[in-house]
Amino acid sequence: MNQRTPFITNTKCECGHQNPVGTVLCEACGKPLGDEINSNENLEMRYDGAARRSQRVNPGLIDLVWNFFSSVKIAIYLIVLTLLGSTLGTVFPQESTFLNIDPSTYYKEEYGIAGDIYYTLGLSHTYESWWFVSLLVMIGASLVICSLDRVLPLYKALSRQKIRKHRQFLTRQKIVLVTKVEEDPDTWIVKAIQPLKKKGYRVVTEEGSLLAEKHRFSRWGPYVIHIGLIIFLLAVLVRGLPGLNMDQHLAFPQGELIQIPDTSYYLKNEKFTVEFYTEEEMPEEFRGTKVLPKLYETKAVLYECTADCGDPSREPQLTEVASHDIQVNDPLNYQGLKAYQFDYDLTPVLRSVQPNLVNSITGESYGKFKLDMKNPQRVYELGPYELTLKEKYMDFGLNEEGQPVSKSPYPNAPAFLFLMKGPDLPAEGQQYFYFPKQVDQAKFQQEAINDKLGGTERFLEFEVNAMSDVDFSESTTYLNIRVDRVMPFIWIGAGIIMLGLVLGFYWQHRRIWLTLEHGELTLGAHTNKNWFGFRREIVSFLGKMDITVDEKSLDNGGGLT
Repeated sequence: MNQRTPFITNTKCECGHQNPVGTVLCEACGKPLGDEINSNENLEMRYDGAARRSQRVNPGLIDLVWNFFSSVKIAIYLIVLTLLGSTLGTVFPQESTFLNIDPSTYYKEEYGIAGDIYYTLGLSHTYESWWFVSLLVMIGASLVICSLDRVLPLYKALSRQKIRKHRQFLTRQKIVLVTKVEEDPDTWIVKAIQPLKKKGYRVVTEEGSLLAEKHRFSRWGPYVIHIGLIIFLLAVLVRGLPGLNMDQHLAFPQGELIQIPDTSYYLKNEKFTVEFYTEEEMPEEFRGTKVLPKLYETKAVLYECTADCGDPSREPQLTEVASHDIQVNDPLNYQGLKAYQFDYDLTPVLRSVQPNLVNSITGESYGKFKLDMKNPQRVYELGPYELTLKEKYMDFGLNEEGQPVSKSPYPNAPAFLFLMKGPDLPAEGQQYFYFPKQVDQAKFQQEAINDKLGGTERFLEFEVNAMSDVDFSESTTYLNIRVDRVMPFIWIGAGIIMLGLVLGFYWQHRRIWLTLEHGELTLGAHTNKNWFGFRREIVSFLGKMDITVDEKSLDNGGGLT
């Protein structure tokens, strides 16, 4: 019999019970209805013949949507598409796995045309893409609708079971026995109760009929799994909401206070320490080849902003909330926010310079100013001149169109564009490009750029006179900042899934119907799995009732007439 049962229009049974449209077994006596009357196959007992909403004869728009998502075939297609999408996301590394790249150029430079196509199609952020999230939402909708479409009719059928069943219902079960019994029907039924109860069955009787049932709860196993999967999927989807999940790799130069994005927390790297293995401590295979770190540790202090947090014109008021010496696998942990030691860089990082504004013709100095790499002032007043910061590039570079861009948020090659106004300068001002690092001044030809911007007659220059005017951070520690407030719900979902698996795999829903009339015993039995064990159990029970049968004789390949 097909999984999707035929639509039934004549649903009134000969017993007088009016059944809902779509019912294939009478809710009262179990008699097959419609096309099932003339069939000789075993009955489909998946939902005890109850009608489902997806079997409506004239579905409306909502019913069509319901039918689409209630289809197991559609659910399988959605799962396959999601798996294929996940596979595409593993062809090249995702953007989120890198600390410091420009994805628009990285994939093409690293992987060629294939990488460029990969980035253009948006596969470099597959798991955050709208189509991948949509597939997860559709799978969740399919789980909900598939479950409701089946569990409600099943619950209704099982909770309203009738004890006395139609003979055709009994003889078309997969396990059937029809035999003569000369004992009084009521006496025989009463004697059958105790052996069945000893095997764990709940037994009810009615006028020469008996229903024995156990482990009905195992039928809910698949739906418990669905509930767990729905919770799991919802938890995965809401992880993208602000404040619920964070997994970022951030750089913390030594001595600097850095705000953790999208939070009110600031973290300061007070001191970074790294120790290396000595030559004697190194494994033999690594001696003379490389230096391995023995320990790297960040003395970190976590602050929380309590006032003036969103005002860029004012210093935020911070309160220390936690401190910890962060090592590998020993993170700082505060109210769900964890900072793991990830990497380090011993290359000094430029934090600020104090250049002098000098007249290159006369040698006159108009004073020096502090130029912070990350948070520079907007306007500087030096003597009669005003310097306005127009552009800032933390990691200067040029894009494919030749336009200046910042390749990363870290001061690897900082550059600043100023507009200078004052005496002997054009009324609209004069632009000046400044690279604090001498190596960048030569690499990017600062003098040629400024000659083009201000002409060869320009006379103002920036000069750094001493190393005391340069401030470096000795090292940089990289920390993995994690916040995951939905992980408990993921574990709850996983636990519910395991509960459903246990319910479904370790127990079987077993039912035995008996009818004894006119000296003939008719037995029909059904279970959702482990038919071999069920037959043995029935043979054992019948043996205690002085009826000798073997297991093969109970097997009803096709329904008896």
